[in-house]
Amino acid sequence: QVQVVESGGGSVQVGGSLRLSCVASGYAINTRCMGWFRQAPGKEREGVGSRDFDASPVYGDSVKGRFTISEDIVKNTLYLQMNNLKPEDTAMYYCAVLKPHVTYCSISYLHTFSVFGQGTQVTVSS
Repeated sequence: QVQVVESGGGSVQVGGSLRLSCVASGYAINTRCMGWFRQAPGKEREGVGSRDFDASPVYGDSVKGRFTISEDIVKNTLYLQMNNLKPEDTAMYYCAVLKPHVTYCSISYLHTFSVFGQGTQVTVSS
């Protein structure tokens, strides 16, 4: 059974940094496209970035240059390094896996991802 568990969230001040982790089980993360998403109160879930198994990560415009996706294949863990955090980054953050029958990896198509975890809360205060 494919599962993901996010952790690493917390409360930071503007300009601070956090590193989120997404531990996967039931599959090898280097064989599937994975994405990071976030959802702020009262807003729709939006894509933060994605990492396909044979390509460089792709980021949403709002986080480009500040957030970085990386992975540890041995630990089967995906990371999201978040630097220069802003109040508008406050949200619940989720990682997810691309559905098996989908070949196009893009955070623009939320419905193509599944297996979201329980999320980890990030709060940025000024």
